[in-house]
Amino acid sequence: MWKQFLSKLPRRSSASGDSGHCSSGAGIQRTSSCGSIPPGRPPASAIRRMSSAVFPSSVVAGIEPLVSFKDVPSSEKQSLFVSKLSLCCVVFDFSDPDRSSVEKDIKRQALLDLIEFVESTNARFSEAAVVACSRMCAVNLFRAFPASCRSGGSSGVGECDEDEPMFDTGWCHLHLVYELLLKFIGSSSLDAKIGKKHFDHSFIVKLLDLLHSEDPRERDCVKNILHRVYGKFMVHRPFIRRAASNVFYQFVFETDRHNGIAELLEVFGSVISGFALPLKEEHKTFLWRVLVPLHKPKSLGAYLQQLTYCVTQFIEKDPELASPVIIGLLRYWPITNCQKEVMFLSEIEEILEATSQAEFQKCMAPLFRRIAHCITSAHFQVAERALFMWNNDHIVSLIAQNRQVIMSLVVPALEQNIQNHWNQAVLNLAVNVKKMFSEMDGDHFSSCLARYKEEEERLVSLEAKRKLTWEKLESAAAFQPVTGQTAVLVGHQPSANMIANLIF
Repeated sequence: MWKQFLSKLPRRSSASGDSGHCSSGAGIQRTSSCGSIPPGRPPASAIRRMSSAVFPSSVVAGIEPLVSFKDVPSSEKQSLFVSKLSLCCVVFDFSDPDRSSVEKDIKRQALLDLIEFVESTNARFSEAAVVACSRMCAVNLFRAFPASCRSGGSSGVGECDEDEPMFDTGWCHLHLVYELLLKFIGSSSLDAKIGKKHFDHSFIVKLLDLLHSEDPRERDCVKNILHRVYGKFMVHRPFIRRAASNVFYQFVFETDRHNGIAELLEVFGSVISGFALPLKEEHKTFLWRVLVPLHKPKSLGAYLQQLTYCVTQFIEKDPELASPVIIGLLRYWPITNCQKEVMFLSEIEEILEATSQAEFQKCMAPLFRRIAHCITSAHFQVAERALFMWNNDHIVSLIAQNRQVIMSLVVPALEQNIQNHWNQAVLNLAVNVKKMFSEMDGDHFSSCLARYKEEEERLVSLEAKRKLTWEKLESAAAFQPVTGQTAVLVGHQPSANMIANLIF
């Protein structure tokens, strides 16, 4: 088909022979991204004469596709729109940039014409146009991605940021299709009642699958389109939330691999901000079963910012959710992963900024018990991040109003740090927090400090008794006869009173 078409076009000059190369830029360049149509492009009258002899009926839909929208009357523009969409259903292989370069230019120009038409038209799109647009986007966009060991989630926290992004070689066509789809769905000329039938559940599921792409530009386009679909077709909103929840479930509990979690959470950040009050149980279930467990995967660093935003949006909507969220985070606390521990502490601080006094009191004991463990961590970043919380005025005010409980938990950790920690920055911060406590409530601080010292003396005494007991046992065993190669105790069996005397 293409050879027959090319034989009827004017020949290109040698200077334009390399125009088939793709641009790797993310933006749309309407003049040089994939080459341009040669200046010798035939006039509209000559193009019309090619008609169906060039394009079979399966590609041409009623009118010659290379005609410009300016050259046809308004009554025929919808038919030309469908015809150009049919032409763009041909998909090219970009592994060889010099192959079919002219055909690629023609398709690119057709896509640019379609985008310009969608931006400028005021007439309602016919159902045939909606069907053709949905089909063209599906043919060009929905594809299987090759398996890759780099698929998100397999690397450790922070390692994913070091990988170079992988770019799709056919991006010069793909990004035009994505822009056309974005503008088409967002156009006021698209009737939502017609559009919802053809941009249906199947289309949405396949759109979500595109978030597996390793090209960050493609994931960003999918994110924008998904947000536009959610806003345009209200009837699809529950399904989109369920389908996205399934993506999260599969990531957290099955594969631990996905490239588009951050983008999907970014979409939900806007969705959550639009939830009406009081929150439905469905939305609270999404928080407990999706957002809180998303703290479990080791690739948390790739989407922490978006996840924290979603969680804080829920708490701003309903402050009573703060304490259950904090308890949930404590359940997933990364005991052996210091990098994730620092991330958790950062998120806890943001959550506490939106937490009321009543909710804080429900979770303060287990929370500050965990923070006390972080303060005594040998990893200086963990200890430092935990002590930085006392730089937050709102958190300090919460602590001050509940100092009777919190001082008892934190003062021993501060004293341990001051006596034993190796990092000078951590020592300085611990001294500052200790001074803050003494100024906050000197009497209670002194009482906590005295109890800590008493406990330390008791532990030292108990350790000395244990050591003495073992010395007595070793001494007793040394005077017993040896049978064969094994030392045994003979004579009367020691009584319970004797053992008690040895221990105490």
